Amino acid sequence: MQGRGGTWWVAGGLLFAVAFGTNVPTPLLLVYRTELDLAPSTLAAIFGVYALGLAPSLLLGGPASDRYGRVRVLLPASVGVAVASLLFLGGASALWLLFVARFVQGLASGAVFSVGSAWLQDQAGTAGAARAARAASIAQTAGFCLGPLVSGLIGAYGPWALTLPYLVHVALLVPAVAAMLAVVGVGALPAAAGRRGLLPRPGLDAPARRAFVRVVVPTAVCVYAFPAVAVTVLPLLLPGAAGLVAFTGLLAALTLGTGTLVQPFAHRLGPRTGPVGAGLGMLGFAAGVLAAFAESVIAVGVAGVLLGAGGGLCLNAGLTLVGRLAPAAGRGAANGVFYTAAYLGFAAPYLATAFVTVDRLAFPLAVLAVITAVTAAWLTVRSRDAALGG
Repeated sequence: MQGRGGTWWVAGGLLFAVAFGTNVPTPLLLVYRTELDLAPSTLAAIFGVYALGLAPSLLLGGPASDRYGRVRVLLPASVGVAVASLLFLGGASALWLLFVARFVQGLASGAVFSVGSAWLQDQAGTAGAARAARAASIAQTAGFCLGPLVSGLIGAYGPWALTLPYLVHVALLVPAVAAMLAVVGVGALPAAAGRRGLLPRPGLDAPARRAFVRVVVPTAVCVYAFPAVAVTVLPLLLPGAAGLVAFTGLLAALTLGTGTLVQPFAHRLGPRTGPVGAGLGMLGFAAGVLAAFAESVIAVGVAGVLLGAGGGLCLNAGLTLVGRLAPAAGRGAANGVFYTAAYLGFAAPYLATAFVTVDRLAFPLAVLAVITAVTAAWLTVRSRDAALGG
């Protein structure tokens, strides 16, 4: 387990285990709604409080790892992720515990995502930025995919629907944390020279900063906007299936699993990865419009596949650019800013549903398709220069 090869696999395994847990509660929200007699707005609040913990964690965890070392931040954050899953065990009888657990989950997970991605980039170096991005993308999208699939199936057909999924997650985390303990001293980087404070300072030069704002940020927003709409909005287009826990889990697995499967193809696209990802997202929203009119399970599935593929490619493209643009001493901070922008995409489902009734979702989906088409065109123009750091 020693050496860079061991550290590489440990970092990827940790990202997978943490990503697995973040979506475990998603299909189970329908079960909580029945058990606790919750209003839809309460369910949305439980889902959204995750972001309240996530934002400070993303912005502060990366700079902390730049100063104190990756593993010194990852270890307590990983323990926090496990604690969050254990807190969910009491959520079936105490609503306040659901909010606390979801907040702690966001607080701990955000640090792992930003710092774990930086840890992989440290191992690969600037020349291996694409390889690090591919590894981080595969690990996270695979976890995001399998977490809701497992919890959805257990919630619908298995025993202990509100207990077993979280125990499965903790069982995944234990070996991941144990493996990280085994490589402490190998992957724990010393504090960056001259790096002080915990505010995000990626240390980008002027050309890299322009590329970050013009290309990395719009690419990042697409990363989670696409699958978030797929998982939370598309089921509403099928009234007969919207209430099924298993259907939500399967759709999430289909969407996010596609994001995993497209990763091996990303390196062939090079600077076109981001624009192609945005283009696939545009097609996914267009398929969602079709599904809104046809109420077709097949159209919903196609939309989920396209949105998942688009989000997966955008994640790869964004992490590749972060690895190339950010200096080693600022990688943690740069990844934190990237993931913060990415999680802004979680606002997309709210914007799609807040101003129309369920039977008129075709209109906001069409608007999202147009916006994404413009984004794809913008990225097509800017991405080649950004790949060169200009």
